[in-house]
Amino acid sequence: MTLKVSDIGEKELVRYIISRSKNITPDDTAITRFDSTNLISTCDMLIQSRHFPNRMSYFNMGFKSVTVNVSDLASMGANPLGFLLSIAIPKDLSLDSFKQIIDGVLNACDYYDIPLIGGDTNEASEIIISGTALGLCDKPLMKDTYEMGDVIALTGDIGLAALGFNLDVEDNIYVNRALKPLARIREGKILKDFATSATDITDGLASELYEIKKDDLGFMIYEELFEISDEYKQMSEDLGLNYLDLIFHVGEDFELLFTISKDNLEKLPIEYRVIGEVTDSDIVELTLENGFVEKIENKGYEHYVSE
Repeated sequence: MTLKVSDIGEKELVRYIISRSKNITPDDTAITRFDSTNLISTCDMLIQSRHFPNRMSYFNMGFKSVTVNVSDLASMGANPLGFLLSIAIPKDLSLDSFKQIIDGVLNACDYYDIPLIGGDTNEASEIIISGTALGLCDKPLMKDTYEMGDVIALTGDIGLAALGFNLDVEDNIYVNRALKPLARIREGKILKDFATSATDITDGLASELYEIKKDDLGFMIYEELFEISDEYKQMSEDLGLNYLDLIFHVGEDFELLFTISKDNLEKLPIEYRVIGEVTDSDIVELTLENGFVEKIENKGYEHYVSE
């Protein structure tokens, strides 16, 4: 039997590439020693039919293409340096639509204070936007440098975008988070001096927890610490969805998931939400509001996997 890429998924494909190259950093970005500091570089490709909801405007497509890359810089605590834009578009796309995409890119670059410094254009059957973000950081935040007893926290609430993707309304907090997510670049630069590790949440909280998990250490997450509103639970139920699945297994939040010592947590000068702690259980677990404990399933959004 011949294996297909859909049999193993994106993360295994990435692990294969890393195993074949001695120069790739197995983290959210590449880290290259540069003069007296580190060059932080990352790239993300967005495909219209896979990454842009039908209701997303061309402006927000451009904005998101910057956000997904800057979010990786944020998880490392890097200062933005420059952004490269490669875009492929159908030849029958209206000129006005193209201009809206570029306006979104430039607006995001202004928002994150990262200049657009170059790129490429080409033709494709649908819109494909590939961004590359560059940054600088003396001491990057890695995603697996936490210790037993560290607290697990988020820079904000998650699951809002996951619910927003399923709502057929024009404007509310959930839909807005789905259509125009924002990267936590300011928080990342602050966390660099306080946190023990960090990553950004793109594929879902559960997937990210398993991605950063080290042998012999585990995580205990507490449902009650999310303070999930009755409105969120009811809206999920009305849609026939499990609210915990939305929070743990969808993603697109672009909040930062970080670990931090209890002493440093008290000094942290940004808003945050504590959701759990690092344990010696070697398991990723969830304590439900009713007190029951269950293992969190390792799943999230992943390219190449057949549904």
